[in-house]
Amino acid sequence: MNTARLAADLVEELDEGGLRGSFLVRDLHTGREIGIDPDVLFPVASLIKVPLAAATAERIRLGELDGSAQLTVQPGRISTPGPTGLTRFRYPARIAVDDLLYLSMSISDGVAADALFGLTPPAEVNRLLRAWELHGITARHLLGALSDTPAERLPAEEGHLAHSLAISSGTSGRGHRIQQLDVARANTGSARAFVDLLQALWTTSKIDAVVQSRIRELMGTNLLRQRLAPDFTSDATTWFSKTGTLLNLRHEAGVVEHADGQAFAIAALTESRISAVHQPEAEVLMARVARVLRDHLRHG
Repeated sequence: MNTARLAADLVEELDEGGLRGSFLVRDLHTGREIGIDPDVLFPVASLIKVPLAAATAERIRLGELDGSAQLTVQPGRISTPGPTGLTRFRYPARIAVDDLLYLSMSISDGVAADALFGLTPPAEVNRLLRAWELHGITARHLLGALSDTPAERLPAEEGHLAHSLAISSGTSGRGHRIQQLDVARANTGSARAFVDLLQALWTTSKIDAVVQSRIRELMGTNLLRQRLAPDFTSDATTWFSKTGTLLNLRHEAGVVEHADGQAFAIAALTESRISAVHQPEAEVLMARVARVLRDHLRHG
């Protein structure tokens, strides 16, 4: 099947499943790639923790930050389903900067990430991305904003109403009544931008090798594996990734390394038009689409 026909079929499959998606798969050795609307800008939710982690690791490498320095981190005290780690703590904790990196990436701890943003603000993350000649990802706000949406203000049994608002309140220019879903106000990026970042972390680039190694290590510790991981994990592969979730948005960006030496960067950014809090079928569908694209590139 030719590439255009395959992409069209996958778009139809996504639509039937209630999803709109932006996907890109790139062979990290040859540069060949295949995608579906890879340049569409999305609010990226917790995917912003990848450039934040890279910026933090770079500042540690330069001696601007001490990875062993302990910070007193205030508890998140979030009780709604979803957030993890310090975000659910009820009391302050003292944690080293390098351990905050681990919590931010491995369990997507928003409070840990905001402690890191306190050291390296969004503007500095953006500056380092541009210094690395990476474009298309913009950090604007802290992660605490992701726990301040209509979903947190409604009773759990009415969570679907928050999703209905997320689905219905966007504009044709991708503005939104909910700030965290408005591409002019949210942390944003595209599938292409995240694949570019992954390529810069996995191959020779302006990012120092020490930083590359640390971020690859952290992405290998990701414990949230319900999305793309089932389709890219086997005895002959290793999957490194970071997820991002907010209301009707489900994202994941990662690299699959094959035992034969091949490696592919994959970014899948999706939004659902189904007003349900739990959508395991959406997770399965976006993983299938990403896998079909990878298989086409690997064997085509």
